[in-house]
Amino acid sequence: MSTTLLIARHGRTVWHAENRYAGVSDVALTDEGRRQAEQLGQWVARHPVDAVWTSTVSRAIETAEPACRALGLTAQREHALRECDFGVVEGRTLAEFAAQNPSAAAAFTRDPVAHPFPEAEDPRAAAARGAGALSRIAREHEGQRVLVVAHNTLLRLVLCELLGIELSAYRRVFPALRNAALSELRLSGSTAALLSLNVPVDTGLSGG
Repeated sequence: MSTTLLIARHGRTVWHAENRYAGVSDVALTDEGRRQAEQLGQWVARHPVDAVWTSTVSRAIETAEPACRALGLTAQREHALRECDFGVVEGRTLAEFAAQNPSAAAAFTRDPVAHPFPEAEDPRAAAARGAGALSRIAREHEGQRVLVVAHNTLLRLVLCELLGIELSAYRRVFPALRNAALSELRLSGSTAALLSLNVPVDTGLSGG
C-alpha cells in the first residue's frame, strides 16, 4: 500500500530577497511568507491530510501552523528534515562567496556534491538522512496522505535520492522548490514516484 507525501518548502524568509543561504540558521518568515503559509493552510482545509510533519526549524514549523489549525492536528517534528548546513556560506550569497573564494565557488557550481562549501554538511549524508525520514513517515502513515514541510536543498537532494537521480544533478534537475508550493510524492516500499512538482496552492492540486 502506498503513502502520499505532499512536500512543501517553507514560506519566504527575510533572506530570500538577496538569495542568502539560510541552512541551519533560524531565519524568520516575512509577511509574504506568512501569507503563503495561510494559503497552504486554506488548501489543506479543502483537501485534508491525515498528518503533518515538519523539520525542527522555526520557519518550517510556522509554515505548517495554518494547516494544522485548519484540521485540528499537531505537527510532528523530525530533526532529520532540517536544512543542510552550508558551513562558511551560511547567511551569505553565492556571489559573496565567489568574490572571496572563486575556485571553491566554481568547484561547487560544477559539482555541488563532490565539492560542497567549506565546513558544510556532506550532501550525500543530508540526502540519506532526509530520504530515511520520509521513508519512516511513509511507513508510519501507510495508505494515508501526509503534509511534510521542510527545506529547499534538503528536499531536492531527497527527491534525487528517492527517484534514483544522480545527486550531483540536484541543482540542474530541480532548480528550486517554490515557497509553500506542493509536490506530490508517492512512496510504496522502496519505490518512489513523483506525481507533481511545484504546484501553487492557490491554483493547484486536486487533492484526489
